[in-house]
Amino acid sequence: MTAIPRRRTRRAALVSALSALVVAGPGLAGCSEDPDAGTNGVGKLPAEQIQSRTRSAATSATAVQLTGNVVAGGRTYKLDMRLKSDGGSGSVTAEGATFQLLRLGEQLFLKADAGFWTDADGKGDGSDADAAAADKLDGKYVKVPQGDPSYKKFSGFTDMNVLLDGLLTLHGTLETDGHHKQAGIRTIRITGDKGSGGTLDVSLEGEPYPLRLVRAGGAGTLTFSAWGKTFALTEPEKDETVDYGKKLPTS
Repeated sequence: MTAIPRRRTRRAALVSALSALVVAGPGLAGCSEDPDAGTNGVGKLPAEQIQSRTRSAATSATAVQLTGNVVAGGRTYKLDMRLKSDGGSGSVTAEGATFQLLRLGEQLFLKADAGFWTDADGKGDGSDADAAAADKLDGKYVKVPQGDPSYKKFSGFTDMNVLLDGLLTLHGTLETDGHHKQAGIRTIRITGDKGSGGTLDVSLEGEPYPLRLVRAGGAGTLTFSAWGKTFALTEPEKDETVDYGKKLPTS
């Protein structure tokens, strides 16, 4: 019996392996995985239904963390807020000034450094009265009177329902724009007027929460996280608080 040369055997094995690879190749490289496999299924829905589902999930959530930029009234506000149905806390930066907000029910507190309060009326006089007020308020929680114009303006940043209702809207014709990832979480993206009306990434894992919003017209980009993760809100100590009565010095 004639022995088959080892080299020939190896070559036959290689050819066989290559043949198997060629046959299996399309299956290995070209087999398209279902991007919605193992997800919550919203990726298969029309864009209008995805938007409806994500708004419903957001408004039903008990809490959320919101970070990013919002352009409103010609000003850019940088937000880092934790919100829930009965209040919220966090920081807002606008025109180079940063201040802290804390709301518990109807009570709203604002905390900032002396620089925020100095000449807060915008008159530019740098008066001794301004300096005295700034020193008094520096680093303190100032209770914002409900009748003060600042109350409505600032409390909106701490109102989960108001913010989400105003932000989670895309303009124009809605369409889906593929599968993406946000902070490692698989998402389906929906757009308004092919992006000019804004884009919204919706989670494909767990509840279909909104995770990233690019607002129409360059009006800011926001990310949403910690959905449903509640947190404690504590009223400041009395020695940390200044009650300015019925009107803030900024009004």
